[in-house]
Amino acid sequence: MREAVIVDAVRTPIGKGKPGGALSSWHPADLLAETLSRLVERSGIDPERLDDVIAGCGSQVGEQSFNIARTALLGAGLPEHVPATTLDRQCGSSQQAVHFAAQAVLAGSYDAAIACGVESMSRVPMFSSQQGQDPLGTRLLQRYADGMVHQGVSAELMAAKWQLSRTEMDAYAAESHRRATQADFTSEMIPVDGITADEGIRPQTTVETLAALRPAFKDEAVAERFGQIEWSITAGNSSQISDGASAALIVERGVAEELGLTPKARIVSMSVTADDPILMLSAVIPATDMALQRAGLGVDDIDAFEVNEAFAPVVLAWAKEMNADLERVNVHGGAIALGHPIGASGTRLLATLLGVLEQTGGRYGLQTMCEGGGMANATVIERLA
Repeated sequence: MREAVIVDAVRTPIGKGKPGGALSSWHPADLLAETLSRLVERSGIDPERLDDVIAGCGSQVGEQSFNIARTALLGAGLPEHVPATTLDRQCGSSQQAVHFAAQAVLAGSYDAAIACGVESMSRVPMFSSQQGQDPLGTRLLQRYADGMVHQGVSAELMAAKWQLSRTEMDAYAAESHRRATQADFTSEMIPVDGITADEGIRPQTTVETLAALRPAFKDEAVAERFGQIEWSITAGNSSQISDGASAALIVERGVAEELGLTPKARIVSMSVTADDPILMLSAVIPATDMALQRAGLGVDDIDAFEVNEAFAPVVLAWAKEMNADLERVNVHGGAIALGHPIGASGTRLLATLLGVLEQTGGRYGLQTMCEGGGMANATVIERLA
C-alpha cells in the first residue's frame, strides 16, 4: 500500500504585511522561489524527480497572478519539465495543496511533489483581487437575502455563540505572544536576508495592554441585525496581516527510501468540509471530527494541535467543542503572534507542527484551518522516529 510521507517542511520568517515590513521588499514570486530552492537543497531531493509543485495563494492578482507557482519554480532554477499550479481555498490554500499532493501520491499519479504557499500582503493587499467588482453575483444573495458578512463579524458571532468573554479572548492572545517569544523555530525557519525571527511577536503583550484596544469591526447596521454581538474582537485578538512563504516535500514512502530520503512524518488522514458561511469560521470543528474519525483516533491520542489563530474565538470555540487541552494547542504560539500570510499559512502550520512533535517527542499531530466561505481543512500526521 502506498503511503504519503513528509520529508521536510520549511518556512520563511513572517514579516509585517505593510510597506516597510521585514519582507516587503521581496517580490512574492521571488520569496516563494527562495523557499522552494531552500527546501530542495535541505531535503536532498533530486529536483528531476519532482512530479508537480502545488502552491496556495489567496490573492491571485498583480504580482501574485499568472500562476505564481510556475513562475516561482522557474525562478528557483528547478527543471523546466516540472509543472506547477496555483490554487485558492482562502486561508487554507497551502494546506489544501498538501492534501492534493498527498492524494496524488496515494493514488499513484505522483511519486514526489512540493506543496507550498505564499502571500505578500504588503504588496498585494487583501481583497485586491476583487478589483472593485462584486464577486458574489445575484443567486447567492437570493439564498442569503440579508447579505454576507465580514469575517470579523463572523468572529464576533462565534464569541457570542460560545459565550467567550473579551477577557478570555485577550488572555488567549497574550498567551500566544508569550509562547511565540519562548519558541524555538530553528528546525523550520529558513533565514531570509539575515532575518531569523518573526516580526509580529510582541513579548511585552499583556491582557491589560490588549484591553485598551477598541473593537475592530463595530458597525451599527450589523449590530441591529445581530443583537447578540458584544463587539469584543480587536486587532489584538485577531491574526496579523503578514508576508511569508512556506513549503513541504511530499513523497511516496517507498520512493523516499529508494532516493535515500528520511521522512519526518506520514500523512494519516485528511478532511475538508464546510459549515454556515455566515458563522464562517466554525468548520474547523466538523473538519477535525472527520479527520480523527478517518484516522481511527480520538482527541486524547493527539499530542500536538495547530489550530490557525484567525481570531481567538476560533481556537477557543474549537477547544470547547473538542474537549481539547489548550496546553497541547498552538504550543509555539499562532497567527495572533506570528502573523497570517494567507496563502502560506497552511504549510507554515505543518512546519511548526513537525517542529513541536520533534521537540516534544510526540507521535500524532493535527492541524486545522478555518477558511473564507465557511470551509475548513484538517490533517492528521504521525511523526516517524
